[in-house]
Amino acid sequence: MFDLDNTLHDASHAIFPAISANMNTYIARVLGDGVTPASQEIVDAARLGYWKRYGATLLGMIRHHQVCAADFLHVTHDLGALEKLVRFEKGLATLLRRLPGRKILLTNAPTRYSTDVMRHLGLGRHFSHHVAIEHMHVHRQLRPKPSSLMLRRLLRKHGVAARRCILVEDTLANLKSASRLGLRTVWVTQYLRMADPIGKAPLPRTLKRPGYVDVKVKSVRQLPARLHRLR
Repeated sequence: MFDLDNTLHDASHAIFPAISANMNTYIARVLGDGVTPASQEIVDAARLGYWKRYGATLLGMIRHHQVCAADFLHVTHDLGALEKLVRFEKGLATLLRRLPGRKILLTNAPTRYSTDVMRHLGLGRHFSHHVAIEHMHVHRQLRPKPSSLMLRRLLRKHGVAARRCILVEDTLANLKSASRLGLRTVWVTQYLRMADPIGKAPLPRTLKRPGYVDVKVKSVRQLPARLHRLR
C-alpha cells in the first residue's frame, strides 16, 4: 500500500503550500464571526490542535464545527492548473512494475485530486485499487489514516493478512498505526520539509528511524534493494 503525497511525488514543493493556503482561508471563515475571518493565530491553533488530537485537521472541523467533509475537501484541494505544481522523480512506473504483489493507493486526499495527480504521474494503471479519503468510513464515520479501524476493514475487504502487507508512507503516525496491526512499514523521507501541518516546526537535522519503521528510504526508488528486509 502506497501513500501519495510526499511519497510518490513532491507535494511539499508547491501543492502542500497551495492546499495549506486554501485551508487557512476556509478555517478562518468558519471560525470567524460571520463578518471578519478568524486571525491566523486562531487558525494555526485549530489546525495544529485538531491534527494532534485526531490525526487530521478535517476530523476536528467536522466534530467541532459541523463542517461538511465534501465541501472542505473540494475547496482546500481546488488548485487550478495542477500540472504546474506536480514535481516527481522519473522511473517510478518502471519501479512499480518491478515490485512484486498487488499495489493499492491509500491516501487521505480526495478522489478527484488524487486521480488527477496520478494521471500526471502516469502511475494509475500500476495500482489495482485507489482508496481515497471518501472511502475511509467505518460505521458511517470518516476514519482516515492513521485509523486502525479503517486499516483493519481494508485488510478484510482485500482478504489479506496484515503480515503480508507493506505500507509505504512519509507520515510517521500512519506508519506507527500500521505497525501495531502487524503491517511492515517503509518510511519515505526525501520530500519532508516540516514536522507539523502549519509549517512552524522544523524537522530535526537527523531523521532517526523509529522502532516501528522496518525500512527507512530517501526515495521509493530504493525499495527494490531493501525488499529483503521486509520479508
